[in-house]
Formats: sequence, C-alpha cells, structure tokens
Amino acid sequence: MTSSDLFALAAIALWGSLATLGVALAAIPPFLLTGIGLLIGSLIALPLSRFDLGRWRVPAPTLAIGAGSLFGFHFLLFLALRMAPPVQANLINYLWPLGMVVLAPLFLPGLRLRAGHVGAALLGFAGAAIAILGRGGASWHGGFHLGYLFAFGSALVWASYSLLTRRLPRFPTAAVGGFAALAGLLALLCHAALEPHVSLSGAQWLLAAALGLGPLGGAFFLWDAALKRGDPRRIGLLAFLTPLLSTLLLMAVRHQPPNAPIVAATAMIVGAAFWGSRVGTRQSP
Repeated sequence: MTSSDLFALAAIALWGSLATLGVALAAIPPFLLTGIGLLIGSLIALPLSRFDLGRWRVPAPTLAIGAGSLFGFHFLLFLALRMAPPVQANLINYLWPLGMVVLAPLFLPGLRLRAGHVGAALLGFAGAAIAILGRGGASWHGGFHLGYLFAFGSALVWASYSLLTRRLPRFPTAAVGGFAALAGLLALLCHAALEPHVSLSGAQWLLAAALGLGPLGGAFFLWDAALKRGDPRRIGLLAFLTPLLSTLLLMAVRHQPPNAPIVAATAMIVGAAFWGSRVGTRQSP
C-alpha cells in the first residue's frame, strides 16, 4: 500500500462520516451548514502553512477552479437532493469515482485506460449502488427528475477537479484552505439569499466543527495529498468505499446489523479495488 493510498483512505474515512453528521444536523439549512463547515475546515491550512498565509497564494485560475469545484459540487448536489428522490440523486452523484477512472486519459494524456480499469470501475459502482440501495428505509422511485441532471453535474465537477489538480501549476496542499474559505463564503451568500435564518445551539456548533474538521475540511487536504502522489485511476476505485462506509456508520448508529446487500457491496468494492490495482501492476500506463 502506497502513501497515496493511505491519504486517500483517510479522506474516504472522513467522508464516510458525512451522512451521519448530516442526519444529526438536519435541522440546519444545507448552505448554512456547508458554509460553516468549509470555513472551519479552511483553518486546517493554518498549521499546514506554518501560519504563513502566503502559502495559500495561488494563481487566479487555480483559485477559481479549486473554490469553484468545492462550491459547485455541493451547490449542484443540494439542488439535486431538493428536486429528485434522494436515493437516486445520491447514487448518480457517486458516478464521480467512475468518472475519475474513465476520464483520466482525457485530463492526463500520459495515462492509458485499459479494459481492466473500466471493468473494475463498473464493479465498484455496482457495489456502491448496492450499498446505497441497501440502506434501511431506502426506496426506489420511478420516473425522470430534473434533479438527476444536477446530480450528474455534481459528479462531473468532482471527478474533473480531482483530475485537474494534476494539470494545474503545482500548488501546496495548504492552498486548499483558500479554496475552502472562498467556497464557504459563497455557500453563506447562498444561505442569505435562499434559506431562512436560524441560530445554532452549542451542541450543533460542536457537531458543525466536527463536520468542518472532518468531511468538509480535513478530507479535502488528504484528498489533495493523495492525488499529488498516486494514480488517479487507482484512487478513484478506492473512492467507491465512501458510500459503503457511510452506510455502515449509519447502520451502526441506528443499531442495525449488516445485511446481505451490504456484505455483497463490500465484496464487490474491495474486489474492484484489488482488480484495478492488479491492472496497474501488470501494465504500466
């Protein structure tokens, strides 16, 4: 296991807590929660940069892509969840790991896409679908919803950002703090324009801080470190663990035992990651 794998798995572990924290903070409007979380998360860059804000400085196009991606991903996902059944919208959103694998050669011409990569990515997505649909209370609704397009757009934004970080002029991981801070401010502007004003209790502030230090903060820094060091095709396959971990944590909080779909999803996602790593080992890009 490489250092990039460890950074990616750490980010995925933090993202796995997002649904549980989101349920606990469901009373807070989503843009307000996202803005608070991103601003708190941006503070992680202070010790990373040794409290030198100059290390946050990046070219304007890099800042626009970074902050725009963090904001755009959440903005489109929130629109999707408002306009479409959440199970389907969440499932479509988790096309982003598949997008990372399939689009890697388009964004990074030095990489080649092999049949094994595509097969492993499809197996991983199938496992993610089973994990999402295997949640207690999850139900499938038929028909087309405009929100599906927003969910797909959200997936495309995050897959593209994850690959574009390798094409942009190299920047320190601490600069992600600037991306998160600007995206957080944009989210708060959306809250002011679109959502009712609410006051947070002390307990909610503590949970919001955990959200910011974890899935809406620390995870982005770890993800950037992983992408700078590893093969994005392999990292994309590992990312299918996110909905699985999210589901397992929700079930644990609700004291629900793992069921057959979750066991099957685990086998498929782990198998996909192993298959994809073997493809990379046998044949260099």
